[in-house]
Amino acid sequence: MTDADLQRLMQAATAAQRAGRRDEALRLFRAVIAVAEQPLALNVLGVDALGRRDWTEAAGLFRRAIAADPAAPELWMNLARCAREAGDKAGERRALEGALSIDRRHFMALVRMAELDEREGRMDSALTHWTGVLAMSQAIEAPSPSLTAVFDHARAFVAGHRASLASSIDEGMADVRGGLTRQERRRFDACMDHMLGRRAIFANACAGLHFPFLPADEYFDRAHFPWLDRLEAETPTIRAELEALLAMPEPGLSPYVEMPAGTPDNKWSSLNHRLSWGALHLWRHGRRIEANCARAPRTAAIIDRLPLAHLAGRTPTVFFSILQPGTRLPPHTGVSNIRAIIHLPLIVPPDGESVCGFRVGGETRGWREGEAFAFDDTIEHEAWNLSDAPRAILILDTWNPHLTAAERDLLARFADIAPAGEGQVAED
Repeated sequence: MTDADLQRLMQAATAAQRAGRRDEALRLFRAVIAVAEQPLALNVLGVDALGRRDWTEAAGLFRRAIAADPAAPELWMNLARCAREAGDKAGERRALEGALSIDRRHFMALVRMAELDEREGRMDSALTHWTGVLAMSQAIEAPSPSLTAVFDHARAFVAGHRASLASSIDEGMADVRGGLTRQERRRFDACMDHMLGRRAIFANACAGLHFPFLPADEYFDRAHFPWLDRLEAETPTIRAELEALLAMPEPGLSPYVEMPAGTPDNKWSSLNHRLSWGALHLWRHGRRIEANCARAPRTAAIIDRLPLAHLAGRTPTVFFSILQPGTRLPPHTGVSNIRAIIHLPLIVPPDGESVCGFRVGGETRGWREGEAFAFDDTIEHEAWNLSDAPRAILILDTWNPHLTAAERDLLARFADIAPAGEGQVAED
């Protein structure tokens, strides 16, 4: 038979198959493989043998098809199906490995391998494959009901495996962790939580000056700021001065978000020119606001004694921040990682962090009156006050503690030379 004759025979077989003339198509495909190892014909006949539950014949036909076209993953998948239905786990694994050797991201090969791993008790391997399935699921916009069931099973398996691993880790490390402070184990705990899928790890996102190679730490270790004790001791004085201001008919607050006319709608639009987030600045972009300092002289004097970052036209910024009931600040990042932002809580609704709280990266904290903390505002953060009472804190910025004295001096000289950039800086 010539190549042309073989081609005409294949065309006739394919036409009969498409027309639904099953017996004729099978007869013609058998005629093809009698004279040539044609992979399509071998595959069609293998699928027919599968339907008749003749595993031996089907496997032989699929192996012949693979020998003729070893780079076709669908042939390996059909051989895997044949082995699975025949109860041949080893054969199924070999076939699935064949498909994955051609395409490591073959979706159904990953699904079938994960299922096989589970049946054989290879739970670590199943976790790897189900995790791969879930990663690929993000690209499937409208999965079928059967595929949705696969994804649900994958999520449940991964969650269960991680919960079991977390329990083993917690139990196995209890004696070691028990002897450490929360601060001493904080980074390790974040590492474990990320490995177990319980939290993300966030990087710096600076809208302005980005100082490289500084640690991207969400909350700075309090030990970097020994003067926080002195600031916290002044909480009653600062709070009393703020409460007196807020009791006035005109406390002098301004909307923190004040975007120029014509600014396109964005995540800050709902707060624009509104006192939902109000501020009274004592310092702003390195300039002391004398009129406001005169209204809060004791607080201003306390601030003057703190080791703030002074850069011409840039820092410090110090202000009372008032978040009204029912207000949420969207996730955002600040301008430069050369700063550390300090929050000193002054008036805090007694509802807990779920109602009135603050998140930096993967860690959420509540505010406690008189307990200050420092964080890197170039890591994504957000604040909310869903209580029935206002929340008030004092916000100020100081140097990032990981900068050396020489680096601070260089930055100060740079600020004297280069004009300060304009623009809104979200600092809460």
